[in-house]
Amino acid sequence: MNESDPLKNELAALSETLDQLLKTVQRMDEENRSLRHSQEQLATERAGLLARNEQARSRVEAMIQRLKSLENQG
Repeated sequence: MNESDPLKNELAALSETLDQLLKTVQRMDEENRSLRHSQEQLATERAGLLARNEQARSRVEAMIQRLKSLENQG
């Protein structure tokens, strides 16, 4: 029985370590999913902002062309 006590203690310690590792993996998995979701949202937002920026630039360029045209006519 004395020989099994250290073995039981070691198994209990290993089991505890394994439980802690599993909890850490689960937490990291959840964090990873959350970060990927945030990254997707930011990429979508960035694409929208780039599109809006391009639209604004096109409008400004069109206004400049109209002003130049008016200047040449007058």
